[in-house]
Amino acid sequence: MFHIKDEEFIRGKAPMTKEEIRAVSLAKLEMKNDDICLDIGGGTGSVTMEMAQFAKDGHVYVIAQKEDAFELIKQNVEKFDLKNVTYIKGEAPEGLSHLDVKFDKIFIGGSGGNLEDIIQYSYDNLKEKGILVLNFIVLENVFNAIETLKKIPFKDTDICQIIVSKNRKVKDFNMMMAENPIYVITARK
Repeated sequence: MFHIKDEEFIRGKAPMTKEEIRAVSLAKLEMKNDDICLDIGGGTGSVTMEMAQFAKDGHVYVIAQKEDAFELIKQNVEKFDLKNVTYIKGEAPEGLSHLDVKFDKIFIGGSGGNLEDIIQYSYDNLKEKGILVLNFIVLENVFNAIETLKKIPFKDTDICQIIVSKNRKVKDFNMMMAENPIYVITARK
């Protein structure tokens, strides 16, 4: 199993999928050595970096809309010396239209307001038996994703909510502090 701790990433203001959520999301993706993957809404690239380590003989494409996220992804690709990552600056799904690729795995960590179109793009560009994993913090996006997935013939849709609490030292004691709950949705083609 490949795992990168949160503190190892070059960080900025772009959002990052935290390590516990990455672990579950990558498990749901059922990563294989030769997978061709897509990370939509790459943020810092934390999911991209771990996908690329799993798919050593495959390839990972990542798209980020904002300049700061795009730069962080480039910096993290260099830091982890990954040769199997292509990063794209643009808005999904339009920014992916030039790709002539079918994907084994697609991860959606951000949608920039284009969630329905991105889910349709994912279905159209996943290989047969491909897996789509989506992460959400906002309930409206969860609802929108579920309703969109009902309209598209994905199979075996699974929804889980992950609530992580981490310790914070208070004198000689550990106090648990809850992080925001995250919804992880998985669908198969």
